Amino acid sequence: MAADRRAKAATLDLRRRLLSSSCRLFFPENPVKIIRGQGQYLYDEQGREYLDCINNVAHVGHCHPTVVQAAHEQNLVLNTNSRYLHDNIVDYAQRLSETLPEKLSVFYFLNSGSEANDLALRLARQYTGHQDVVVLDHAYHGHLSSLIDISPYKFRNLDGQKEWVHVAPLPDTYRGPYREDHPDPAGAYASEVKHVISSAQKKGRKIAAFFAESLPSVSGQIIPPAGYFSQVAEHIRRAGGLFVADEIQVGFGRVGKHFWAFQLEGEDFVPDIVTMGKSIGNGHPVACLATTQAVSRAFEATGVEYFNTFGGNPVSCAVGLAVLDVLKTEQLQAHATNVGSFLMEHLSQQKAKHPIIGDVRGTGLFIGVDLIKDETLRTPATEEAEYLVSRLKENYILLSTDGPGRNILKFKPPMCFSLDNAQHVVAKLDDILTDMEEKVRSCETLRIKHPPEDTHPTQI
Repeated sequence: MAADRRAKAATLDLRRRLLSSSCRLFFPENPVKIIRGQGQYLYDEQGREYLDCINNVAHVGHCHPTVVQAAHEQNLVLNTNSRYLHDNIVDYAQRLSETLPEKLSVFYFLNSGSEANDLALRLARQYTGHQDVVVLDHAYHGHLSSLIDISPYKFRNLDGQKEWVHVAPLPDTYRGPYREDHPDPAGAYASEVKHVISSAQKKGRKIAAFFAESLPSVSGQIIPPAGYFSQVAEHIRRAGGLFVADEIQVGFGRVGKHFWAFQLEGEDFVPDIVTMGKSIGNGHPVACLATTQAVSRAFEATGVEYFNTFGGNPVSCAVGLAVLDVLKTEQLQAHATNVGSFLMEHLSQQKAKHPIIGDVRGTGLFIGVDLIKDETLRTPATEEAEYLVSRLKENYILLSTDGPGRNILKFKPPMCFSLDNAQHVVAKLDDILTDMEEKVRSCETLRIKHPPEDTHPTQI
């Protein structure tokens, strides 16, 4: 294509002129122009290959041939809305139902995770007759106005917290108030939610829902303590609310041990609503919401139709079915367990070697590396994390940071990410951290050899 032959500088100039600066680029000082993807690799206009460690949207790999073929073949035949009978949408709903607890048996199809979470909010409010929402600190649930309002990650920099939104502490056992040495961090953090609910009720507020990512991602790749969500669900349901599990970043086998991240909590834990997006379509705009018959019937009782023009169209459902096929035939859930365990082990070895690594946490191919300035205060090493990501990019490895301090290296690669890839990334990480430490030691040596002059000498 002609656009492929355009120089990177010309593309950047056009983007700066035509797109808002709020639509930000990775590596804004020297962005990468990507023109092709395959598996876990991306290629720039010069043909240079980058290892993609962060693109959880291309879940089964960039441009997977099975997914591409499914979209193409269905596009050749039909793509229309879901008001006509078609097998793809019911086949897809049935396949999804086989991965979920039996109670979650009604499906709504949409185009994005934001749409799914917005619908979850509507369903919860209709079912409960309540308005208010409890969310976790630093959470992000989507870019619609309704979801910015329940995303502390965003609203703290905008209009602030609405009176119907109540924020509970993030269940972070590394940085939060209840840490790894606490005898019962799950109970302690769940009690904080109970306290938030009680405080709201004293003001006459009524809780419609608790929203949480099953593994908080934007917050810093957090692994909540086992038992936390089960206890939270009890508190929320006792207050008349619903539990919404946001699986948009972490579902579809990424955690390895289970297909859904909420299943890490145990077989007995079943959310009232589950939302899906991103990885569900491997880059195609698909999303889904699963809920119970009771919640769906309350929504239906309004008599207002729910219609989404492109949600559940034959092409989107063909893509969704193909993603499920690939996950099964290539055994990518088990692969995530194996590669994730290997990566966690080798990153933990780096933690023992490099003091800047304060914590390594994760499950499957959802991993966070917490960089710190000091072990006692665990001060986020924000600048160091930014520098490290930039150096990795120079080595053709794409990684990024998350968390309130932008100091958590996040690993959420396509599920085809291999053992060799993991070993390569860790080796480069080791090289760069070793180089950083040697430079710091050199600077310290120079300071010792050449102490600053006394600008205020003692008067004699």
